[in-house]
Amino acid sequence: MIVKQRKVPLTILKLRVLARRLPPNHPKMPSIINDLKKREAGYKGECSIDFPLSFLEPKSHFIFHDLRLQDQSRFFQMDTLIVTKKFALIIEVKNITGMIYFDHHFNQLIRTKDGAESAFPDPLIQVSRQESQLQNWFLEYGFPAIPILSLIVISNPQTIIRTSPENRRLHDKVIHRDALSAKIKQLEKSMTKSILDDKTLKKAVRVINKQHIEADFSILERYKLTGSDLIKGMVCDNCNSHQLFRRYGTWICYKCSLASKDAHIQALRDYFYLIGPTITNRQLRDFLNIPSASTATRVLQSLNLTSSGVNKGRVYSLFFDE
Repeated sequence: MIVKQRKVPLTILKLRVLARRLPPNHPKMPSIINDLKKREAGYKGECSIDFPLSFLEPKSHFIFHDLRLQDQSRFFQMDTLIVTKKFALIIEVKNITGMIYFDHHFNQLIRTKDGAESAFPDPLIQVSRQESQLQNWFLEYGFPAIPILSLIVISNPQTIIRTSPENRRLHDKVIHRDALSAKIKQLEKSMTKSILDDKTLKKAVRVINKQHIEADFSILERYKLTGSDLIKGMVCDNCNSHQLFRRYGTWICYKCSLASKDAHIQALRDYFYLIGPTITNRQLRDFLNIPSASTATRVLQSLNLTSSGVNKGRVYSLFFDE
């Protein structure tokens, strides 16, 4: 049973908006586009395990995607967590192409592709730390000491996995995507004792889901940008022009004459991801390039947003859930 569904990560949503709102020749654009491609490849890899997980018995496997819990003052995030009566399984997905070599002497992952080598952090260290933090989390919330297991899943079936001869147990931890469901069933057969009864399992599932904390951050601060770096105004869906004007409740593109009733909604969604969840009349006029305060008021009132304060001090709350 999927308890927490997978959705597009907030980082990707913010990067997509940032890439659309920066001038193409901005010096930070190459770095932003590169980061976006990496994040989207990682998310694609995470989605690729949905099919093998669909073969698990839903009544006995409780699945959480993109889960972030707090261990004392530290947070830890897991691509996927599966909780059963016998164990909890952390799944870390890696979408890496080429040939990968697990170097256990220096604790690094080396990728060889097109004749070039690249080094990555060792995911074995990552999942080992996650195991420890999840164990602490279960104990902190008063649950029995359930075995915490982990797997590193390589999502690309063409990726070649190698290591040194003495690291012969690597296959216990690192598998290809297509072997995932069989590996989980193998783990279940190897563990005969149920640690959690039905009542405790249901409670654990409920508490895990409740204690998930979404990570939020300022995408502008991350890349050392300010609002002055952004392209303001609404974006035409047809030609991507930022030159739209309002006539009789409709936005019209100066460049291609496309008419739109709700171009301001996409612009406010961009504001939400780039600037924040609250906006004033003045801020809306600045970001949407609207010269009239009365027009801005009509736009805000048409959205039925909750607000606080009065007159010029009124602040409106934005919310967009992709």
